[in-house]
Amino acid sequence: MTIIASIRDIKLFVAAYEERSFTAAAEREAATQSGVSQHIAKLEALLKVKLFSRNATGLIATPASDAYYSHCVEVLRVHERAHIAIGEYTCGLHGEICVGLMPSMTRCVLAPALVRFIKLHPNVAVRVVEGYSGVLTRQVKAGQLEFAIVPAYSETSGLRSRFLATTPELLVTRRDSSAKISRRVRLSDLESLKLIVPGSGNARRILLDTYFASNAIRVERMMEMDAMFGTLGFILQTDWAAVLPAIMMSDPSDHKNFNIRAVSDPILTLDLILIEASRRPISRPAEVFLGLIKEEMDRLNRPWTTGRPVSRRTAARKR
Repeated sequence: MTIIASIRDIKLFVAAYEERSFTAAAEREAATQSGVSQHIAKLEALLKVKLFSRNATGLIATPASDAYYSHCVEVLRVHERAHIAIGEYTCGLHGEICVGLMPSMTRCVLAPALVRFIKLHPNVAVRVVEGYSGVLTRQVKAGQLEFAIVPAYSETSGLRSRFLATTPELLVTRRDSSAKISRRVRLSDLESLKLIVPGSGNARRILLDTYFASNAIRVERMMEMDAMFGTLGFILQTDWAAVLPAIMMSDPSDHKNFNIRAVSDPILTLDLILIEASRRPISRPAEVFLGLIKEEMDRLNRPWTTGRPVSRRTAARKR
């Protein structure tokens, strides 16, 4: 009798491949370590090939495992899409979604998008996790989040990514009503620049360090702070500055409290991508919520790319 690998077999194999650990795979898939080991042994017997070997740090995938994995994630995606297709025959959107957003997005993007979403789809429970890219990436990979929006990064096993938006980076300082401030600034022209920057583990820090080094930016002092609201509070009380994405500096009070200028000559922008688990597509409610987030990001970016502010009412009419 022919033995066929079950969806459970494939899920546990994919988890072991991505986590490089039977123990971590078991935790992720609500199984036992021995159970994962037995399923992998079953697959190896079925396929008549070794899928993993071990060393001191954990599992090592064999070339056969690499080849098998690429097809298994497609099987899981198709399987999930079949369930989604059936679900779309029910009336309206329902269910629960959990998504991950960086602090730079939760300040101005999240609230208007969420207000519109829950008004249109009140039967969908939404949970939003705020975090920086490293944490969000791990949670998407583990299946704890349907998707996350993070800065562009090098592809990681177990994840799919697609470009979402580009947002200009802005120099933010305390408001000085006596000074004439233009909408753009060249950082290399500034003296005694004291900057608050993300920590070394933050994806935006690499972007900023590269820009500073490539354009002879003179930074007198630098302070690491992975706290967006703390950063803004500190700027309000000191002569320190920060380079921040345009999508987070759109609160109505921002121009009353801060001088905000686009970094130019050369311009500095941040590419944002959507990441999702490669083994399953995101649900229809999550796709709809993502679309609203994207519309809000585009609206907030528009004053810095066209020079013309766009109200939510105008943006809604254009849709």
